Amino acid sequence: MSRVHTVVIAWLLCLVALVAQADTPAATLQASVDRTRVNTGETVELTLESDDATLFGKPDMSALDADFEVRDTRQLNSLTTLEGNVHATTRWLITLMPRHSGSIEIPPLQLGELISQPIALQVVEASAQSQAQKLAPVFMEASLDQDTVYVQAQAVLTVRIYHSVSLFDDSNLTPLQVPDARIEKLGETRTYEKQINGIRHGVIEMRYALYPQHSGDMTIPAQEFSATMVQDIPETQAAATSQPTVATSPKPGKLMRVMSDPLPLKVKPQPAHYPANTPWLPARSITLSENWSPDPAHSQIGDSLTRTLVVKAEGLSSAQLPPLPATEVSALRRYPDQPQLSNQASERGLVGSREEREALVPNRPGAIDIPAVDLVWWNTLEDHLEHSFLPARTLQVSTNPALAVDMPVSDNSGVTVIGPPVWPWQLCTVLLSFTTLLGFGLWWRARWQPALTRAAQTGPSPRTVLDDLKRASLANDPQATRQALDAWARQQPETLADMAARFVPLSDALDGLNGALYSETGKLWLGEDLWKAVKALPAVEKPIDPNGAESLPPLYPK
Repeated sequence: MSRVHTVVIAWLLCLVALVAQADTPAATLQASVDRTRVNTGETVELTLESDDATLFGKPDMSALDADFEVRDTRQLNSLTTLEGNVHATTRWLITLMPRHSGSIEIPPLQLGELISQPIALQVVEASAQSQAQKLAPVFMEASLDQDTVYVQAQAVLTVRIYHSVSLFDDSNLTPLQVPDARIEKLGETRTYEKQINGIRHGVIEMRYALYPQHSGDMTIPAQEFSATMVQDIPETQAAATSQPTVATSPKPGKLMRVMSDPLPLKVKPQPAHYPANTPWLPARSITLSENWSPDPAHSQIGDSLTRTLVVKAEGLSSAQLPPLPATEVSALRRYPDQPQLSNQASERGLVGSREEREALVPNRPGAIDIPAVDLVWWNTLEDHLEHSFLPARTLQVSTNPALAVDMPVSDNSGVTVIGPPVWPWQLCTVLLSFTTLLGFGLWWRARWQPALTRAAQTGPSPRTVLDDLKRASLANDPQATRQALDAWARQQPETLADMAARFVPLSDALDGLNGALYSETGKLWLGEDLWKAVKALPAVEKPIDPNGAESLPPLYPK
């Protein structure tokens, strides 16, 4: 039994290892070069990249000896973390110089069990230059990829600076300015080496894409480069001048200025038979593609379908690409996004792309036709008119059950199926209308009623209260007089204190009453003066409006 268990466990471990190996992405050895077209005597940089962190050593480069001279080899290791995932990358930078001109292939290189893909190079014989220029320590050249272009088409200008001596960091190149032309810089400045007459030269290369805006003859102006050369002092001279003892010692050199030759360029006008009212697009190639998300094959009413159209043009910038035709279909609600423009530099110039994205929402079931997209352009490589075409498409849209509305539906037999009755909704509408009218009528009636109603008389009448006050005061009873006085004051328009403040006899009588109530002299109090003061109290004067009206207008005037 134990042997059976051992076999089963071993089989399970093998199965787990196979599954893990299947889930783990296979490591690769990617090969790339900084350019695929070089001149004889120039170096090219080969990059080998792998994401396998367990690789050590360097690739076997013996296969390069037949066609290349290996000048330098460097190794770079990098570690990046993205969303919690750690990604390790190893690069090998190999500087190669082709041994001969023509079509040369960089063969596959092997590192462990990984093998890179081959890369084809085109090595061109360098153009002849004057002997005086070749012997100069610093010189420059400028060249165009073609001497005749169409208006608004691309011409690639390449400027190279050669130096066989070291230069300080004060180098300066005049900005490229070409009248009546748009200029786009192609990538970053390149640096490499080239053998000229057996002397190693450093090369600084800059590339530009030019787009002439007018037809006719134009001239690319000469470019000027200036820099200070580094001069070395021999060891003997350094010792004689009491400088540190080294093999060579740099000292300030002289300032060098070199210029390139001006270049003529012939610009042809737009062909006469190019379609009128059509954007002029001169390019080496143009591709048009579309993408749908999600798949429109199973779309329903109310679904949001994202359609993405992408046009890529080799030899044009993204700013020259026109907007693509909108999807104007009555059965689709359209919600466009902002177009995305981008440029990418390649060996043959600029590649512009324009991406347009729109959300399309079907609003009815059945077949919906999407029209074709036709983009007209001029092929500058073959010099003729071309079309980039997207065929028409038909969307089959089905009914969405979540958005279905109850309504009479007729089947093929002619029988009409009636949905739920609608009288409950009608009854609710009538009741709502009735209650609304009733509420409005009550509001209208209340609008003409006084804001405050006079409260009913619940206490004793003013005459009764006044008789009680007279009887108690004439009977010289301070307690009963005080109670009757308070009852009488509650029926007056002002307080007892306000009345005493504006009528002195009443104030004196109240002082006598309070002294009788709260002192030993209460038995000697006589109430006749209080009664006379109450009887003689003047009435309160009402404020008179200047216009003769009362101070407060009625709340609801008629």
